[in-house]
Amino acid sequence: MAYEKEKNIPFGFLNIYKPKGMTSHDVVAKVRKILHIKQVGHTGTLDPFATGVLPIAIGKATKLIEYLDDDKEYIATVQFGKTTDTYDLEGEVTETFDKKVTEVEVVEALKSFEGEISQIPPIYSAIKVNGKKLYDYARAGQQVEIKSRQVKIFKIELIDFDYENQAAKIVVACSVGTYIRSIAYDLGIQLGCGGYLTALERTKAGKFDVQDAVELDKLPNMEIVIQNLIYPTEVLDFPCYNMDDIERNRVLNGMYIYNNKFTPEDIVFLIYSGKIYAIGMVKDNKIFVKKVFEVL
Repeated sequence: MAYEKEKNIPFGFLNIYKPKGMTSHDVVAKVRKILHIKQVGHTGTLDPFATGVLPIAIGKATKLIEYLDDDKEYIATVQFGKTTDTYDLEGEVTETFDKKVTEVEVVEALKSFEGEISQIPPIYSAIKVNGKKLYDYARAGQQVEIKSRQVKIFKIELIDFDYENQAAKIVVACSVGTYIRSIAYDLGIQLGCGGYLTALERTKAGKFDVQDAVELDKLPNMEIVIQNLIYPTEVLDFPCYNMDDIERNRVLNGMYIYNNKFTPEDIVFLIYSGKIYAIGMVKDNKIFVKKVFEVL
């Protein structure tokens, strides 16, 4: 496993299984404490009541977060019969309904969420409007216009339905920025019975899969963390270019190298002796350095 040579800091990603009750920042803080470094970041917030895949970047791999695949997959449990102000089980009940729905009705309603849809985020969310987070407006009892956003739902299917308890378990594969809480709320409104989220597990985040995720308590020290690190080339599909000594020196000085292999706009890992030294962007017959991970 590669390290940043100046501080011997690990370089890569962890596929963490976030437990219920912790914030994404709590997970980052715990990993920082284990490694005794500050350069740790997560790649996508999960609500405290949610569980599942939370990719964590270590060391200079934090510079690669923006290049990771943003698509996600979730298993969500929706409770029908009520709505809440947060669209989940942690909020206050705002309305109750007597109507009961059938499995057939739920399956049919889910079809309207497939493809590109317009979605209004929950008022209790971290999206900023005029420089202020939505949940700050909500907590202050202030009204604010929330603009809808376009998101993509690649797959949404019912995987279990409990008629007696009026609860549905659904799987959702979606684009970045999709609020599963909003889907729960909108599904309840469409069915005329209300709905809110009672459980959420993220099963995929880009190439990170829940089957490979490791629990935090299984990472007691740096040595075990290192054993579970995922090298960036394993989760990013960019081509690799193996540099010679001259090219390496040019790259470490922020200079471009010549290209006769890749097409314009390609993102390329620049490799030397099996290690990622930089990431570059192809423009015509040159590869320009975007971010450097090793230094002279």
